[in-house]
Amino acid sequence: MRKFLLNSIFVSLLVLPVSSLAQQASDTMAPERATGFAAAARTEAKSFMVAAANPLAAEAGRAVLSKGGNAIDAMVAVQTVLGLVEPQSSGLGGGAFLVYYDAASGKLTTFDGRETAPMEATPKLFLDAEGQPLKFMDAVVGGRSVGTPGTVKLLSEVHKRYGKTDWAQLFEPAEKLATDGFAVSPRLASLVAAEGERLKKYDGPRNYFYDASGAPLKEGTILKNPAYAETLKAIAEGGADAFYKGPIAEAIVKTVREAVDNPGVLSLVDFANYRIIERQPVCVTYRALDVCGMGPPSSGAVAVGQILGMVENFDLKALGPDNVESWRIIGDAQRLAFADRERYLADTDFVPSPIKGLIGKDYLGQRAALLDGDKALAPDAVTAGEPEWDHALLFGRGEAIELPSTSHFVIVDKDGNVVSMTTTIESGFGSRLMTNGFLLNNELTDFSFKTHDGSLPVANRVEPGKRPRSSMSPTIVLRDGKPLLAIGSPGGSQIIGYVAQALIAYVDWGMPVENIVAQPHFINRFGPYELEAGTAAEQMAEPLKALGYEIKAGEMTSGLHAIEITAAGLAGSADPRREGVAVGE
Repeated sequence: MRKFLLNSIFVSLLVLPVSSLAQQASDTMAPERATGFAAAARTEAKSFMVAAANPLAAEAGRAVLSKGGNAIDAMVAVQTVLGLVEPQSSGLGGGAFLVYYDAASGKLTTFDGRETAPMEATPKLFLDAEGQPLKFMDAVVGGRSVGTPGTVKLLSEVHKRYGKTDWAQLFEPAEKLATDGFAVSPRLASLVAAEGERLKKYDGPRNYFYDASGAPLKEGTILKNPAYAETLKAIAEGGADAFYKGPIAEAIVKTVREAVDNPGVLSLVDFANYRIIERQPVCVTYRALDVCGMGPPSSGAVAVGQILGMVENFDLKALGPDNVESWRIIGDAQRLAFADRERYLADTDFVPSPIKGLIGKDYLGQRAALLDGDKALAPDAVTAGEPEWDHALLFGRGEAIELPSTSHFVIVDKDGNVVSMTTTIESGFGSRLMTNGFLLNNELTDFSFKTHDGSLPVANRVEPGKRPRSSMSPTIVLRDGKPLLAIGSPGGSQIIGYVAQALIAYVDWGMPVENIVAQPHFINRFGPYELEAGTAAEQMAEPLKALGYEIKAGEMTSGLHAIEITAAGLAGSADPRREGVAVGE
């Protein structure tokens, strides 16, 4: 088989200008746009490190660690600053998944801060009067899509258990930035400009993101957010109760239920009932390393684990990253994992899911056997498998769109505690509703709009109190029980491919952290093989077509952040497609 040398993929990357990519993407599928990227930087440190999607947020975390705080303390500071300076991606109005390694106990655990469906929600929430699924953006904009936020309670509950620094002090960096103002970043300015009328529909975001003439914020503008400062002050003084009870919760409910054209059903009962859930991590062994992440309602760890479990049957190290055969194996493994994901994965507090079966060695060996050929799998061969069940129940395939927004950060402190956290308000700018200085999520659109597939119920259908399925994949890799790598990414359902590819590059191809976060992306879900436009990945287009794939080039704005932990110290890097940095001492 002919080899195509793509070494430039992993060293120097260029992307097309925003304008040319915007012409290729539909209005609904490009809520986040990159402004261009170059090779990633490598940061090394001896004691501690933070890698986050905005320098101000990373610096807030570094300052906490420098003063003796731990990774959980820094997590609070990083998240509260991200919610201010990168409001389109995450914030107090959203939810998060945390994978945490506690050095004192040697225990790895996960915390589910995913939003929940209101108790008044029904499976028909996203159906029109004729019983047909709504158009996606018709469901997103307004109150209908807003779930009960989980981020504030996640920060509070985990800090109570593991934090060292006084809770109120951790809000000071974000409160000061909100009061004094911060310079609007190039990325935020470009995204506001691209958002158009959807963000102007409601008074809150219109008054915040646009000037009196209706012009969008410009890069470098000093933006103040006194309402956000007041919200932070209330939470700093009153804890999570200040958010889930009283004026803040009441304002959120009022904003949701009184949204013009598209009101929602969120209530104060939903805030009173909201709980953080500690869950067992989902782990798979890959090349003698333990790869651990978030289980349902996230599909991330299961799908990433399935991809790794299938490709482990092939010698990717020998094939290398410049061989189209590697991408055939990886691409079809992704397709098979997504087929299982659509049928079997949802909130396991509501529906049984065969997690053990899906990541079992025997089952993944059977699935890997489908990859033994030398051509792309035929579409009719890309179907859900039949894993061993703990509880017998058959579900139909759902339909859920996860748009590429969100944020991810990783933290390692001097004691060896590790945070890998993916945080989101779902699509860029969420529901486009804003109150108390922050945007509200549109997380309920991560549910399947369909309730049934023929006669079979859809596992990820809307139900009261249920958490929508996610692709967020915060991950910690361990060797002999000790953390080796913390990684994750934003990017909607593409997250799974981003993280799996980064792990393969790290483990099989020996790439350093700065290269695994910057390599061009090859994503294969249910449809065409997606290649990252404007990068050397497109050089694989013709070889992949020759194997039988339909090819689609497009923008892929990942936000991979990674920290490697070695005997020599820490090495970290931030995805150059966004504005992140890795900082440490």
